[in-house]
Amino acid sequence: MINKTLVSFDILLLEDEPSEAYLFKTTFKKGNVLTRLHHVMNGCEALDFLQHKPPYKNVPRPDLIVSDFNMPHMNGIEFLMTIKANKTLKNIPVIILSTSDSESDITKAYEFGAASYITKPTDITDFIKTINKLEDYWLTLVRLPIGKKHEPR
Repeated sequence: MINKTLVSFDILLLEDEPSEAYLFKTTFKKGNVLTRLHHVMNGCEALDFLQHKPPYKNVPRPDLIVSDFNMPHMNGIEFLMTIKANKTLKNIPVIILSTSDSESDITKAYEFGAASYITKPTDITDFIKTINKLEDYWLTLVRLPIGKKHEPR
């Protein structure tokens, strides 16, 4: 038996719409890369997660953040501005995943440090394809440098 080392990734998902979060989680579970997906409802919860505040005291640092654009309490741009201003968090790539295809929203996201901006398709099949492409690109082609090595059992 060949003993392969697997690389796994921790992904933090900021999504206030439960059905979209569920679809995202389900799609990632079926993917080709070992991931642990952590979900929060908005930017404020995400900051608590990243700063290990209760109830997120023992959570890992995410390798990648996928954030909705329009969320309550703190939107995607405010969240992006906050973490990109933090010297310990600014190197985590942030992907904005939004229904907005507004040029000004896209421009703002890149101006404030988004690694990528993806417009969410409204069709469920296209949404799943988009999530699969996101996974293939960021976790397979780019090969995020922070991934953790795990020996299979």
